Amino acid sequence: MKTNRPAYVTDERLYHFIDEAIKEDIGDGDHSTLAGVPAGLHHKARLLVKHDCILAGVDLAREIFHYYDKDLNIEVFKNDGDKVVVGDVAFVVSGSARSILTMERLVLNCMQRMSGIATYTREMADLIKDTNTRILDTRKTSPIFRMCEKWAVYIGGGKNHRYGLFDMIMLKDNHNDYAGGITKAVESTVKYLKEKGKNLQIEVETRNLDEVKEALATKAVDVIMLDNMSLYEMTAAVQLINGTVKVEASGGITKETVHSVAETGVDYISSGAIIYSAPNIDLSLKAF
Repeated sequence: MKTNRPAYVTDERLYHFIDEAIKEDIGDGDHSTLAGVPAGLHHKARLLVKHDCILAGVDLAREIFHYYDKDLNIEVFKNDGDKVVVGDVAFVVSGSARSILTMERLVLNCMQRMSGIATYTREMADLIKDTNTRILDTRKTSPIFRMCEKWAVYIGGGKNHRYGLFDMIMLKDNHNDYAGGITKAVESTVKYLKEKGKNLQIEVETRNLDEVKEALATKAVDVIMLDNMSLYEMTAAVQLINGTVKVEASGGITKETVHSVAETGVDYISSGAIIYSAPNIDLSLKAF
């Protein structure tokens, strides 16, 4: 059964990740399980919540178990995005005891990480729910685990930004400086996209109001990022842009400052911290 997934969680990416993760962990065999547990033994285990959180990774856990052993049965009681508390049972997995044990750590590692990110994201999103601003993620992700981390942001109520370098143009300060300024960088980008026949949004990072004006003057930008600006500068920038393009605030925004930033009127607040600063959530898989 497939649940509601973001478009980038494709079967190809999902099964590639699971396959590589299993190879990394098992190597030439789970010798502890093979040595200590009878081959024909069937058993059950339940996923226990040991910390209040927004649960994430249930759908992934189901895929992992079934990828390794299609005969395992997973009875789900709590779904991705549910608010759970200590003592809740998210699901029960039953079938081959060997299969359950071999997949235990991979499932827990993914769910603990994803639940931490989903929880952090939900906290940030709730802090600005009285505004029209949305929380975005970034590319500050763990190599190979990006799909799962961005999936967790999605589950937590955040909005995924570009998935990678290929699905959106983002001209950051280094791009602009190397190109000789925002105008030259945007002009070159427009020419490149036309030559390649690509239809990608263009976002430009700006560091001050003069750069905001320059980005607007190109008339080719879809999103303007306000990087590390003061609340005064962000408010002025939003007024200057006046809804002609989307506005994203970025740079060291915390739970303590996120609402004040949202009040400036920006459309988006991007946060790498919702991924890289999220603590793992304590979960366990216990036989019964």
